[in-house]
Amino acid sequence: MTKATPLALLPLALFLALFVGSGLWYQSQGVEMAFYQISAPVAILPAIALALLLARGSLNRRIETFIHGVGDHTIVTMALIYLLAGGFASVAKAIGGVDATVNFGLSVIPAELVLPGLFLITAFVATAMGTSMGTVAAIAPIAVGVADATDLPLLLTVGTVVGGAMFGDNLSIISDTTIAATRTQGVEMRDKFRMNVRIAMPAAVLTLAWLYFQSIGQGATTAIAAPGDYELLRLLPYVAVLVLAVAGVNVLLVLFTGILLAGAIGLGLQPEYSLASLSRDIYAGYSSMQEILLLSLLIGGLGAMMKTQGGLAWLANAIDHISRSGGRRERNARSGELGISAAVALTNVCTANNTVAILLSGSLAKDIAARYRVDPRRSASLLDIFSCAVQGLLPYGAQVLLASSLARVSPLALVSNIQYCWLLGAAALISIVIGAPRFADLTARRSVTDLS
Repeated sequence: MTKATPLALLPLALFLALFVGSGLWYQSQGVEMAFYQISAPVAILPAIALALLLARGSLNRRIETFIHGVGDHTIVTMALIYLLAGGFASVAKAIGGVDATVNFGLSVIPAELVLPGLFLITAFVATAMGTSMGTVAAIAPIAVGVADATDLPLLLTVGTVVGGAMFGDNLSIISDTTIAATRTQGVEMRDKFRMNVRIAMPAAVLTLAWLYFQSIGQGATTAIAAPGDYELLRLLPYVAVLVLAVAGVNVLLVLFTGILLAGAIGLGLQPEYSLASLSRDIYAGYSSMQEILLLSLLIGGLGAMMKTQGGLAWLANAIDHISRSGGRRERNARSGELGISAAVALTNVCTANNTVAILLSGSLAKDIAARYRVDPRRSASLLDIFSCAVQGLLPYGAQVLLASSLARVSPLALVSNIQYCWLLGAAALISIVIGAPRFADLTARRSVTDLS
């Protein structure tokens, strides 16, 4: 049996030090997007070298352990899903799916529902695209125009977009955070979606109510015209993917179907769109997932080495010691959920990347869930929720930095206007305290490998 030791965690500490340290240094130099200047797949290389040095056994055996982690079933499955998700998002956007969604939504929003409508449009686009960054890039400029046309506060309007983007990113079945959370915990995407909805929806409803009263209070009476024409048929790939995913169809088949459907619509509606164009768009989608795919593979190898050296066992024992409570299962489960939530939240603060935070915390969360009898669907949900809530409130996070740069406002000022992320974090904490929502027990089925 491997002895639990904190020394096995030194490679992870080195990775975080390099990744976070470089971000802080570039920030001190006034560089924009400071925490994204050094690529994570590059920053992790010294950590892997350190892990190889610390490991026991022959060099060949150490390398085999690393490669075994890289080739883990969960990691490889995650990589395939990333590729197809990127391909689908790229093709659907290329055929005008995003523009059609935004134009349709803006054309039907009444004046008194400007802010709630903008939140819903952003949430749908993010859920369909599976990327909060792409959604913010597409809709934040529109939000600036809405603020000018209605005299609504600019910070409030742009904050609404960021909140809606994080809502969709959290629930989307093709989001990299969802993929990472479900694969690391070994659960089906539809079950994690159903668990997430019961926490995210109350936060979203409260956000919509608050935005409605803000719209009324600010006297938003100017109607917003759609910035362009739209064809509802271009929305069909998004709707089809969402319906098939929630219905429980294999996620690889769902995404492949989405690519074919989006490609067929593009070929049918756009005379200049050819098979060559479709091929380029699919490959562009693959390329957009390159960084997170490489990082997933490398973290899989690093995680395997830390696990075999006793690092994860030491972390789990430490959390077990700190949060040990009475013998009742409910209290134990609550302590485990708090440990999982704190781990991913703190990691996200350090890395400023919610997907990286989930990948780094995934194995530990799975171990904590097993110790405290936390439903794996619940642990996957908490990983995604707390990473998204924290990510949406980091003034140095990519989403806030992008939105603030597009609107030319202060990232610190913008954070206080992203109400949804504050409410999402509060809703998740309340759900832990009251022990809800719950489904039929799945703790005995932690070996789930269904790809749906």
